Amino acid sequence: MNTRNTRKKLKPLPYILIFPTAAFVALFTAWPVLLSIYQSFFRQRMNNIRFREPTFIGLGNYVDLFTDPYFIKVIGNTLYYIIGTVPISIILGLLFALLVNRKVRGIGFFRLAFFHPMVLPMVSAATIWMFFFTPDYGLFNSALRFLGYGGPENWTGNPNMALLAVIIVAIWKNSGYYMIYYLAGLQNLPRSVYDAAALDGANGWQTLWLITFPLLRRTTIFITIVAFIDAFRTIDHIYVLTSGGPSRASAVLLFELWLQRFEYQDIGVSAAITVVFVIVLVAFTVTNFINSERKEA
Repeated sequence: MNTRNTRKKLKPLPYILIFPTAAFVALFTAWPVLLSIYQSFFRQRMNNIRFREPTFIGLGNYVDLFTDPYFIKVIGNTLYYIIGTVPISIILGLLFALLVNRKVRGIGFFRLAFFHPMVLPMVSAATIWMFFFTPDYGLFNSALRFLGYGGPENWTGNPNMALLAVIIVAIWKNSGYYMIYYLAGLQNLPRSVYDAAALDGANGWQTLWLITFPLLRRTTIFITIVAFIDAFRTIDHIYVLTSGGPSRASAVLLFELWLQRFEYQDIGVSAAITVVFVIVLVAFTVTNFINSERKEA
């Protein structure tokens, strides 16, 4: 009996099925992270002959980062970008989903219209928005002139407005994407609950606040995690719109990582930024997962 049970437990098929995914994760996720942790303890700059060979410096790269005013500014930009994009994109995604979750003739056109920005590559979207932000004849400045504001504002060249311009593009791009998740969640909610609420005399606001929002809680948690990770993955439209400037006023964490690795060729510092990057994402994801499971229990 024991031999038979052992043979059943050691069936190779499940392991064969998960091997490709496990190998992919190990090769392209786990190994790069471990390598970055290792390299973050060394000074190595490929564009400097003196520091081209790796030299062990312990936590020196981390100390340099967190005592660098430019890096502190980048962290502040990243927080500002996350606060500016994640809540607004999620709220707009929910509002769009509520608007298009109707059985009306031609509703598919409006669903496509809201989702269409997500289909565009981010570089193409940023190029389109460059026209809106053009100082002389851009759509935004034309609208401001129509309202009585005289001077042409350089949205992407003003240190006080460059990050705002990046945030506007990200919200426009991502809201329709989150709408799809909310729309799928709305269409899978049980109709019996809404029928019971209607019989009890609940109005539209009460139904939305007391029934729809709580039932979409897990969807919202999932979208929040996706939106948070997306905010950290921002790089391409920043490169097109502002190149991180002026004076790194619009640089965020991933853009700084790209800058250190490929422009300055500083392997040690870029590896340290990668470690910080991974720690923040893992901490946020695990915290949200634990809170979700605790509330379910």
